[in-house]
Amino acid sequence: MVRFGPDEALRRLRAIESEARGGGVATRAEFLSLYSSATRRAGDTKGALAVADELVAYGRAQRDDGALAKGLLARSYALFEMDDLPAAHAAAFEAERRARATRDVPLQVQGIVTAGQTFQEQGNYPMALARLQAAIDLARTVRGDEVPLAGALNALAQLYTDMHQYDKGWEVQAESLAVAKRMRSQGRLAIALSTEYGLAIESKQYERARKALFEGLAVERRLGARQMIASSLVNLADSYLKDHDYRRAADFARQALAAGTEARHQNSISTAHVNLGLAYLGMGRVAEGKRQFEAGLATFEKIGVKPELQGVLVEYGAALERAGDYAGAVAAYHRERRISNEMFAEQRQKAVLELQQKYDTETKQRQIEALRQDNRVQSVELANRRLQQRIWWLLAIVFALASLVVGLLYRKVRQANAKLEVKNLELKQQSTLDPLTSLYNRRHFQDFMRSHAQAERRQHNGGGDDIIGALFLLDVDHFKHINDSHGHAAGDAVLKMIAASLRVVLRETDMIVRWGGEEFLAFLPAVPRRGLDDVARRILHGISSQTLAHGGKTLQVNVSVGFAPYPLAPGGTPLSWERAVNLVDMALYMAKSHGRNRAYGLRGFANLERTTLEAIEQDLEGAWRNGFVDLVVVPGEAPEATEIPAAAAKTGS
Repeated sequence: MVRFGPDEALRRLRAIESEARGGGVATRAEFLSLYSSATRRAGDTKGALAVADELVAYGRAQRDDGALAKGLLARSYALFEMDDLPAAHAAAFEAERRARATRDVPLQVQGIVTAGQTFQEQGNYPMALARLQAAIDLARTVRGDEVPLAGALNALAQLYTDMHQYDKGWEVQAESLAVAKRMRSQGRLAIALSTEYGLAIESKQYERARKALFEGLAVERRLGARQMIASSLVNLADSYLKDHDYRRAADFARQALAAGTEARHQNSISTAHVNLGLAYLGMGRVAEGKRQFEAGLATFEKIGVKPELQGVLVEYGAALERAGDYAGAVAAYHRERRISNEMFAEQRQKAVLELQQKYDTETKQRQIEALRQDNRVQSVELANRRLQQRIWWLLAIVFALASLVVGLLYRKVRQANAKLEVKNLELKQQSTLDPLTSLYNRRHFQDFMRSHAQAERRQHNGGGDDIIGALFLLDVDHFKHINDSHGHAAGDAVLKMIAASLRVVLRETDMIVRWGGEEFLAFLPAVPRRGLDDVARRILHGISSQTLAHGGKTLQVNVSVGFAPYPLAPGGTPLSWERAVNLVDMALYMAKSHGRNRAYGLRGFANLERTTLEAIEQDLEGAWRNGFVDLVVVPGEAPEATEIPAAAAKTGS
């Protein structure tokens, strides 16, 4: 009712308001949550935010995590509608924490789904995916209520759409649609069909998208969901515009305009005007098209959504240019520039106000501290006057003041030392971390290995053979091509993504280092000897399975890997870490030269009486082919490691 008929929902909620407000904590919290949602869907976002804040204050006063979580969720949804994303995201994350502290499983699912959608809005797809999958697993434990599962599946289908993983999106969407039909809920069916439309549009299945729209429109009309009807009609008009079927586009745009007017949904009204204008311009009816566009622009200006207004003006200018009205196109582009400049000025003014507020706060703090200092000085002066009047108390007061001064000085020294310690820790962190990826840098790794080299040798001499250390060296395949084709910003984003993937694939005890450029090094202090191939495989798959959206394109990268146990001990004598890294680097070069997207691992040495270690270091591949070293090859796609014997290597197989 709240989602599909907000006006009727508000009427019913107002009828029971006094009774609900006088009920228990759970009743009042549920009432205020529904009231905020209905108010927001009726178009009054400020009113919805006020009700949400009332619920947040009530939940804190009652120390009830459930009421507080519902209030924070309502606040997040209202702030999102008002385009205040930082505040909306902060409320969403706090709502998730509060919901997890309750025993209300559907509320926990809602909190986790909202947190996942928040990560999605921030572009953090791995965290968003983890949250939504966890929400689905939790929702499956709810017995007798499939609403949480339907909501979680719908959110995951939208995430896969945003990630352009359409095959997975269709799998989840099929289950979401099945759950909606099993529930026999017309509302849930309408929501699922709306998501199917979005997935079909993004995957360029326009007929399937239009079919979903028509099915959803029929459901919405049975529900009487006027706002959803208007939105579906707007989308139908837009779908026919994509096919350049301007007659049908105009017909559905007129229906959308009537439905939006009836529902008092300003966004549908304005978009319907714009679609009708595009259709008229496409049919050559320039004057009528311009009138409809201007009507839509006027509505957008009335609502005050400048980002959408800016996008419509760009579309308007392009349509006028295609229609041959170059003067009108130039005027539209000028209006778009003016809106863009206003938005920039508003953002700058907001930043200036925030800085001014911070400066004023600091100034007040300094003034308060100065007043406190003045008070202390005045106290000392008063004490001195009393000393002159009370000769017999002179020595006692002097000792008291001396003790006070010593205490103050001691306190200041402690504070200064504490600040110095914090600053030293900050400087140490800055000197050991790479600024782009927040991984350890080469200098930190070198210092670490120099200080731990003796310990590693002792461990090799006295430790077992099953648990060893390991070195992995990675290099991004075709990184120069990424920089040349997509720019250095894309290259930086790729490096950050690889750093994040390595943190997921490897353990917290493993040291991950940005070795330089597009190279990364991982030092695993303790790993089963038989597990090195699996680690290499996880690194290859963990990185190649990630995608990166940049500049309207989806990037997918692979890496080549060289690895070896550490310490390496040919003939029982451990090599220095520098020589071990050099051999791993040569194995990485072999992975590059043999096709990339694979890992070459150095397992050990053989027949050293027939060669020297220096010769092996000069030509690792030749040594391998002559049977002096044992190498393993882990391809990027194969599930199992491919191991090539030395005898086969000699023949070039």
